[in-house]
Amino acid sequence: MAQQKSFIKEFLLNIDWGLVISMALLLAIGFASIASVTGAAGLSAKYLPVQGSAVIVGFFLMLILAGFNYQHYLELDKWVYILSLLLLGSVLIFGVTVRGTRGWFNFGVASFQAVELAKIMYILVISSFLTKTVKELKKPIFIVYAFLLLLGHLGLIMMQPDFSSTLSYFPVTIVLLYLAGVEWFYILCIVVFGAIATGIPLMMTFFSAKGITISSSIIVKILYASQTPLGWGYLIIALLLALFFIWFLCRKLRIRVSMLFPLILSVSIVAGCIGSIGVEKALKDYQRRRLIVFLDPTIDQRGSGYNIIQSKISVGSGKILGKGFRRGSQTRLGFLPEQHTDFIFSTVGEEGGWVFSQGVILIYFFFLWRALAIARNAKDSYGSFVAVGIATMFAFYAFINIGMVMGMMPVAGMPLLLLSYGGSSIVSSMCAVGILCSISIRRHTHHRQY
Repeated sequence: MAQQKSFIKEFLLNIDWGLVISMALLLAIGFASIASVTGAAGLSAKYLPVQGSAVIVGFFLMLILAGFNYQHYLELDKWVYILSLLLLGSVLIFGVTVRGTRGWFNFGVASFQAVELAKIMYILVISSFLTKTVKELKKPIFIVYAFLLLLGHLGLIMMQPDFSSTLSYFPVTIVLLYLAGVEWFYILCIVVFGAIATGIPLMMTFFSAKGITISSSIIVKILYASQTPLGWGYLIIALLLALFFIWFLCRKLRIRVSMLFPLILSVSIVAGCIGSIGVEKALKDYQRRRLIVFLDPTIDQRGSGYNIIQSKISVGSGKILGKGFRRGSQTRLGFLPEQHTDFIFSTVGEEGGWVFSQGVILIYFFFLWRALAIARNAKDSYGSFVAVGIATMFAFYAFINIGMVMGMMPVAGMPLLLLSYGGSSIVSSMCAVGILCSISIRRHTHHRQY
C-alpha cells in the first residue's frame, strides 16, 4: 500500500502536466469541431459517441503506459518488432477493406487500424536499435540493418495499400539517425531512396495530367525509362559512370572519399527506381492525382483538386475572427468533403478565423515543445530517442495536414492528430503520450547515460 501511494505521488509530481493539458485542449477543440460539422449534417449521434469512446479508451491506455517502465521496451525490442510485423501481416489476411485499404480489424462493435499501433512500435524498435548499436554508426552494415527495419514495415503497409501511413516513417527514421550521429551520407541515401520511389510515379502522373507526352522532354523520357528492366540497366550504368567519375575527380583533388560511397548511393538510386514500381502499382490513379494536384489544382477542379479549392475557400472565408460555432457556410452546406477528418483544420479556420487557428497552432507548438523537453531531460539515450521520434511523428502529421488545408502540401490523407475524427488515431496518439509520460516520470531515477 505504501509503495502504491509512493508511486502515485511520484506519478503526480513528475508527470509533464504541460504535455497532458495541451493534449486535453487539442482533444477538446477537435471534439467541438467534429460536433459542429456533424451537427450541421445531422450526424452527431453517429460520430461523437465514437470519438468520445476512443478518448476514454485512450485515456486508460495512456495511464497504463505511463505507469509502465519504458525501459522494458529496450529489453523486449525483438519481440516488439516481431509483434508489429505480425500485426501488419495479419490485417492483410483477416482485415476488412475501408476506402480501398485493407488495414482495419473489425471487431463488430469497433474497428481498429493496425498501422496506427505499428508506427508507435516502430519508434520503440528503431530507438532501441540506435541505442544498442551506437558504437557501430560508422560501419556501412549499420545503415543496411536500419534500412531493413524500415523496409519490413513499409513493405507490409504498401501491400494494404496505405501510402499516406508510410510517409511518416521517413522523417522519424531520418531525424533519429541524425540524432544518433549517423554520417550525413547514409541519411542522404535514405532520402534519395524515398524521394525517387515516390517522386517518379507522382511526377509521371503530373506530366500526364498536364498533357506532357514522353517525347516532350528528356526528363520525362528518363522517368519512363526507369520503369522498365532495360531502363534499369542503362540507368545503373549511367549512374555508376557518373558517380565514379565524381569520385575520381575527388581523388585527383586530394579529397578523401571512400569508393563505397558512390557504390552505396548507386544502390539507393536503383532501389528507389525499383521501389517506384511498387508505389505505382499500389496507388490508384485518383490517389496519385490527389498527391500532386496541390501543384496546380486547376488540372482537376471537379475531381482531385476540388478538396483543396474548397478548403482554401473555407479558411479564407473565416477571415480574422471567424463566422462562429456552427455558422460556417462551407461546413453547413457540405461543400467541403472530409471536413471532420482530414480537413478539420479548415473547419477551425472558417468558424474560428485566423485568431483561433493560430491559437490551435500555438497549442500544438507547446505540445511539441514539451515532448522535446522530455527528450532533453530523459535519464538515458533510449528515452531521448523515443521522445524525439514521437515528437517528430506529431510534427510531421501537423505540418502535412495544415499545409494540405492551405493548398501548400499534397492531399495525403493524413489526419491532424488529436483533433481529427478517428478512433484508431486518437487511441494511438494517446498511447504515444502515455509513453512520453513514462519517460518524464522516470527522468530522476539516475543520471542520463549514452
